[in-house]
Amino acid sequence: MTKLLILGTSNAIPAPNRENTHMALVGDKHLIMVDCGNNPIIHLQHAGIDIHSVTDLILTHFHPDHVAGVPSFLMNSWLMGRKEPLSIYGLAYTLDRLENLMIAYDWESWPNFYPVKFFRLPADEYTSVLEDDEFKIFSSEVCHMIPTIGLRVEFPRNGKVLAYSCDTAPCPEVERLSKGATLLIHEASGEGIGHSSAAQAGEIATKAGCQELMLIHFNAEGDGLNALLDEARSSFAGKVLAAQDFQEVYF
Repeated sequence: MTKLLILGTSNAIPAPNRENTHMALVGDKHLIMVDCGNNPIIHLQHAGIDIHSVTDLILTHFHPDHVAGVPSFLMNSWLMGRKEPLSIYGLAYTLDRLENLMIAYDWESWPNFYPVKFFRLPADEYTSVLEDDEFKIFSSEVCHMIPTIGLRVEFPRNGKVLAYSCDTAPCPEVERLSKGATLLIHEASGEGIGHSSAAQAGEIATKAGCQELMLIHFNAEGDGLNALLDEARSSFAGKVLAAQDFQEVYF
């Protein structure tokens, strides 16, 4: 059975019990990380995941809270003896900057480095990212401050659908990505430029006909989760959850 593992749930400012938002799709053939928090090795080990089992990395956008851990993930995998290739997917805007960052680290001089393949995705709606008999993953550009993608994951074996808004203001692209989703994971940073409130997340879930809504990328400090949940429930009648670090969701 495939599962989603939530590795972090915080907005840009993490807390001791909440890492920056990132997650992993775990299947029989692929282990796909979506973004890469600040302490990827520690978080993967805490979750019981062998770092060498990560086959793919999808980067939603080039903000530090989503990509800051990539250089250390690449380096530590190499230092820990990785030989298997790694595929990295993202918009050209994102991957161009990541490659420039790695050049600044002079990674081309690191001896016997494992193969890393970059796949630059077009900014078109419903771009096919990766497909096998477990996952069919699609991306669409959403409405953030820099080029950013949201994701739709279809599970062919049982017809379930997972949608992830990533960082975004409410937009039709997220609604279309989420159409009929079993679970929509939507950011709830608060209404503002490039971000959404919990109520706006609920509105998207309602318009898209989602079964369940999970809030993520919220303020990790304080005790405002109940208020966030109530806010989302004011605009969405289905089940509403607040994501927790190391939570597992099975599909």
